[in-house]
Amino acid sequence: METMTHFFYYNAFAISGLWRQLSPFEIFIIGYGVINFIWLKFLLIWRYFRFWSLVAGIETIENMPNCINNCYSLESFWKSWHASFNKWIVRYMYIPLGGSRKKLFNVWIIFTFVALWHDLDWKLISWAWLTCLFLIPEIVIKSSVASFTPRSATGKFVLRELNAVAGTITITCLMVANLVGYVIGPSGTSWLISRIVQKDCFPLLGFVFFSFYVAVKLMFHIRDAKQNPRKCSS
Repeated sequence: METMTHFFYYNAFAISGLWRQLSPFEIFIIGYGVINFIWLKFLLIWRYFRFWSLVAGIETIENMPNCINNCYSLESFWKSWHASFNKWIVRYMYIPLGGSRKKLFNVWIIFTFVALWHDLDWKLISWAWLTCLFLIPEIVIKSSVASFTPRSATGKFVLRELNAVAGTITITCLMVANLVGYVIGPSGTSWLISRIVQKDCFPLLGFVFFSFYVAVKLMFHIRDAKQNPRKCSS
């Protein structure tokens, strides 16, 4: 954390507006650095106080159970980010609003509340609404394929590859939402889009998608190793 604070100026680039002078690839790096900085900051703060709570004999929830770089779905990401707050929202907002029966509706209310809970800022509200916009397709697709179980090896391979592509798109959407919420804001969105759709940025997009695809496949392997360690070790 001290090394990031002294030698990596992600937050300074984001707050000062100097990101406008950088390339889209450098802006993506800044967004990636900012979200990792936020995760590490909260991880240290919450685990420090959780440590003293455990010393006092009080069992408290782990607020950051998973690494931020080991999430390929939006639902699992938000369950692993400030887990105690997530449980509070589920109990006092998600379930009273209808739970899974009205999930496509209540996510808008919940994420808007979360944005306002942090601060009254259009950047955060834009982040919340973009997250909902990206979350809805994931919810619909998950519910559609939940009952589908491939039996052949080819079917399992195709389904795994499709899941990897879906995870790649999810991570990209999460990056975009965090860029809008914590770096460029809603006013810079049109500028970034107009810059990305230019031909010289196509190799960048291909590199980003391929990197995320490889990362998702690695996450699948880590998940399988946890679920069936004997099979993976053999």
